[in-house]
Amino acid sequence: MASAAHGEELSCSICLDLSMELATLRCGHRFCRDCMVTALDTQEGSGVFPCLRCREEDVECPVPVKKIKLSNTVEDSRSMEQENSEVFCTYCVHFRVAAIKTCLQCETSMCEKHLAAHNMTVDHGLTEPTSSFRRKKCSIHKKLLEYYCSKDAVCLCVSCCLVGKHKEHEVELIEEASEKKKENLRKVCEYVTKERGEIEEQIQNLLDNKRKAQEKSEDEKKRVAALFEDIRRQLEVQEQRVLSEISRQVEKVSLAVSELIHQLETQKDTLSRKICHIEEMCNITDPITFLQEPEMKDQDMEEPEICELDDFLISLPLLRSLTDLIADIKSKNNVHVKNLLLDEKTAHKKLALSADLKMATVSNINQNKPYLLERFYEYCQVMSIESFSSGRHYWEVEIGDNEVWDIGVCYPTIDRGLDGDFGLSDKSWCLGVSDGELFARHDCECEFFVYLESPVQKVGVCLDYEGGRLSFYQLSDPIRHLHTFTTTFTEPLHAAFFLGDSGWMKLLM
Repeated sequence: MASAAHGEELSCSICLDLSMELATLRCGHRFCRDCMVTALDTQEGSGVFPCLRCREEDVECPVPVKKIKLSNTVEDSRSMEQENSEVFCTYCVHFRVAAIKTCLQCETSMCEKHLAAHNMTVDHGLTEPTSSFRRKKCSIHKKLLEYYCSKDAVCLCVSCCLVGKHKEHEVELIEEASEKKKENLRKVCEYVTKERGEIEEQIQNLLDNKRKAQEKSEDEKKRVAALFEDIRRQLEVQEQRVLSEISRQVEKVSLAVSELIHQLETQKDTLSRKICHIEEMCNITDPITFLQEPEMKDQDMEEPEICELDDFLISLPLLRSLTDLIADIKSKNNVHVKNLLLDEKTAHKKLALSADLKMATVSNINQNKPYLLERFYEYCQVMSIESFSSGRHYWEVEIGDNEVWDIGVCYPTIDRGLDGDFGLSDKSWCLGVSDGELFARHDCECEFFVYLESPVQKVGVCLDYEGGRLSFYQLSDPIRHLHTFTTTFTEPLHAAFFLGDSGWMKLLM
């Protein structure tokens, strides 16, 4: 159909019908020939021509002008509308009979009866029933469009192929060109259909992942709720134990204090009697009698032992219960937290380890480390004493004053020289920082880079050996997942650490 803009430009302002010939007044309103004739008849002799809509007067008589391009647009629109509607036989004038073929040369449509008569007289090309003849013929030569110029992508008649700008172009029959185009479209459709199928599969996978995540989330919520309920129950039990211990100690102190008070009261009575006796002796006037009275001996008074609450005795069961509780939580979460220690035998000569083997510091002071096969001698690296060959494990690392560092795991068979840089072989996996960028690396391939707006100070490492997962977390608020490696581990793993030219790192657990 004609576009809204074209329809408005070809519409009469009075009858609102589409027209090929319109007169446009100075005010901009347009009128078809029939409406203009009617208006002029009523205004004859007045000398002015008022607009039938806004009544603005014009001294010149407007003349309807045919708009060629727009009229072709309307004709095309009408032709398409007619082509989509049912076509009837041209010769059946008394009643309407559906046509079965159309002769483009004769520009007629025929039913079965008239088609038989037509074929007996002429040999014309027939098409499916249509009332749109102009679209089937050349607009220049008025001949049937039988050829297609692929260079200009236009349909041509035989005259266009012999003369004009298409004379030297390679052309082919419309049917062949149509089949080629359809074949190309089929291939495109096949490719697009395949892509659509892949996208649908990806969407389904994402929906499945979303569903599984929701299901896992519900299970985790139930598990965590049960875990905290158990924690609350255990804390209540431990609270009662601690409160009972406090009550027991208060009762013990109270009994001890009561006993001491009783003893002191007894001593007080003794002293009171002694005071009375002394006062009586002092009242004796006869010196001989006074001197013959037995002399009273002083008795040493024992200093009473002050009883106090033993706060450590109160705290001890609390500490033990919390320790047992934490161990129980770790066990239920199937995570082992080992007391990792750094291996002095692997530490580079510039790394100074603390006495508790928890901290490594880059030092320019000669450490006088003996040469050992296990020692890293090219980079400031160190491994843990402990190794992991099964289970799930977790440890935390604090990093200080370092612009370049790596944290990860490695096999014990890793090279101790140039090829031993963490992440540059298939024997190590690491998360690191260099030039302000955070990266994850394994076997010389970096899986991601991200620019750091603020330094990472604490990192949590979780290793699932059987599951083949190594995850790193930034211990901030909230905790942020940094990266996860997924692989299959084939050897025992050691925690691995690398420091640049300065700084330190410390194992927190």
